[in-house]
Amino acid sequence: MLGDSRKADLDAIDLRLLNLLADDARASQRKIARELRISAPTVGERIARLEREGVIRGYRAEVDWGALGFPMQVFASIIAASNQATVLKALHEIREVEQVSVVTGSMDLLARLRVRDPTHLRKVLLEAIWQIPGVVRVETLVSLAETTHKDYLQGMIGVLQGDQES
Repeated sequence: MLGDSRKADLDAIDLRLLNLLADDARASQRKIARELRISAPTVGERIARLEREGVIRGYRAEVDWGALGFPMQVFASIIAASNQATVLKALHEIREVEQVSVVTGSMDLLARLRVRDPTHLRKVLLEAIWQIPGVVRVETLVSLAETTHKDYLQGMIGVLQGDQES
């Protein structure tokens, strides 16, 4: 559930490959090979290695949650009395919970939820989150607006490429 902190050994071609996949995860290996000026089988081998090493964890469709009927993004800051691992696991089981992070500060956990409306949020809180043994306090923060999707991966690849150059 929680990510681990192993650092993969990536070269400049790996970083350029990741950049191309971040731009278009559905690009063919042949197209990527042309961009990188290497063979398509080499691209396939590199992608397979990056998947095995956990650098590439999957390929996903970017979804417009509002179009699917879940326009509300809500953050729930949670204080757990004991056994955070149990609370974390229980939160992970709730369908509306998109992600949970263990955090520092005045709360223990921060969960991101997607719900239809305030009535749906109330139901999730009353029937699911507040029923988890060990949950002491929950504060919800409703997102009023979101920025457009940022090409975060490509920006961070740029940071890694800069690290390699220095």
